[in-house]
Amino acid sequence: MIKKLLLSVSLVFSFISVAQANLEIVITEGVDSARPVGVVPFVWQGHGQAPLDLSKVVAADLRRSGKFNPVAISDMPQTPQTLEQIDYEAWAALGVEAVLTGKVEAVEGGKFKVSYILVDVLRGQVTAGNKQELKDGQLVTKQDHILLDRYKSVAQAQLRQMAHLISDRVYQSLTGERGAFLTRIAYVVVDLEAAMPYQLRVSDYDGYNESALVRSKEPLMSPSWSPDGKKLAYVSFQNQKAEIYTIDVYTGQNDRLTTYNGINGAPEWSPDGKKLAMVLSKDGQPDIYVLDLASKNLSRITKNRRIDTEPTWSPSGNELLFSSERGGKPQIYRVNLDTKKVNRVTWEGEMNLGGTVTPDGSALVMVSRVNGQYRIARQDFDTGYVQVLTRTQLDESPTVAPNGSMIMYSTVANGRQVLALVSMDGRFKATLPAKEGSVRAPAWSPFLN
Repeated sequence: MIKKLLLSVSLVFSFISVAQANLEIVITEGVDSARPVGVVPFVWQGHGQAPLDLSKVVAADLRRSGKFNPVAISDMPQTPQTLEQIDYEAWAALGVEAVLTGKVEAVEGGKFKVSYILVDVLRGQVTAGNKQELKDGQLVTKQDHILLDRYKSVAQAQLRQMAHLISDRVYQSLTGERGAFLTRIAYVVVDLEAAMPYQLRVSDYDGYNESALVRSKEPLMSPSWSPDGKKLAYVSFQNQKAEIYTIDVYTGQNDRLTTYNGINGAPEWSPDGKKLAMVLSKDGQPDIYVLDLASKNLSRITKNRRIDTEPTWSPSGNELLFSSERGGKPQIYRVNLDTKKVNRVTWEGEMNLGGTVTPDGSALVMVSRVNGQYRIARQDFDTGYVQVLTRTQLDESPTVAPNGSMIMYSTVANGRQVLALVSMDGRFKATLPAKEGSVRAPAWSPFLN
C-alpha cells in the first residue's frame, strides 16, 4: 500500500517537465506556544553524503502544523542512534513528550531502507521500556513506550514523500488526528513577463516538487481537486471566453466540460466525485448549477436577480453554500439540493464571501470584511461564533487541509499576491513567498494516503 502510494505521488510529476520549487514557507507567528518534541538527526549508512536529510523534513512538517516545536539540534541533550541510547530523564527535563529517531541505509537495487522509532518520553521514564504484564498466564515484557517502530525501502525519488509519510504518522500518534503532510496544493502563478504568463501548477503542500500542469497566454482560474486527488477542474480563457476544463494530474489529459455563453466559473467537485457545482450566466444573472459528470445533465440550483457565485459543498453532499448579493452586500447562503430552500448563513461583518466548509462540517471558513479589511475568518455552525484568524491584507480564496488543521489562502505581501497559511485556531501563521510572479487561487488536495 505504501509503495503504491509513494509511486503514485512520484508519477504526478513525471509526465511533464519539472520546474524549480517556487514557494518556500516562512513562519511568521505561533511556534512558541507549540508542544516540544525531539526529532533526532537520522543516521546515514551509505557512501558519501545522505541523499536527503529526512529528519529535517519531518521537523519542518511538525513545526508548520502549529502544534509542535521540534527542539533545535544545538539544544538537544543527546542525539541517540538507537532506542537503548535514549536518556528519557534528559528529554523530560526539556518538557519533550516524544522523541523520533531513525536510520537511512543504502541497500541493493539503488534503494534506501528507512527505519524509524517514535517513543513516549514519559512512559519511558516510568517503565524504562520494561513493563511486565501477564499474557496467557505468562509474565511478559512489553515496551509500551514505543509509539511507532516501522521501516520501508524506497527509491531515492521517493525519499521526500517518505519523510512526509513519517510526519503524518508521528502527527497522528501524538494528536489522534490524521496528518496532512503527504498532500499537494494546486495554484495559479501569474508572471506577465513570461511567454506563457498564466500557469496552473501543483506541488507538495510545502512548495517542493512543483510542476506546471497547464501553461496559457490567457487567464487560468479556480482550480478544484476531485475527491480522489486524480483530477483538477479549472477555468480557462484560452479561447477568449470562460470555459471549464478538467485535467488528469497523472496523464495530463485535458477535457473541456462547459462552454456556455457568458460566465462559466467556480467549479467545485461534489464529495462523491460524481457532480460538479459551478456558476453559469447562460440564462441571465450568474446562478449556481450542478453538472452530473456521467449523464452530462445540468441542473439549475438557484434563480435570483442578484449574483450567486462561489459554490462549495457540505461534506454530506446534500447542500451547497454560496456567496450572493441577494441581501444587498455579499453574504453566504445555504441551499438544500432536495427542497431548493435557501437560508442565509452569515450575519456578522460588513460582508462575507468565498466560503468553504471544514471537513468535519462543524464550521465555515470564509473571507470576511471587517473595518474595510478583507480577512480570513471561521464561523462555528452551532454557536454562530465568528473568529477572525488573520492580520494580512486583501485575503481571498481560503482552502482547508483535509484534516481540518490548517487554512491556505491568497493574500498581498510587498505588493504581490502570495500564499499564506494559518492554523484553524489562528495561533500559527506563515507565508509562502514566490520566487517569481504572483500566486493565487490555492486548492488543497484530499488525503493521498
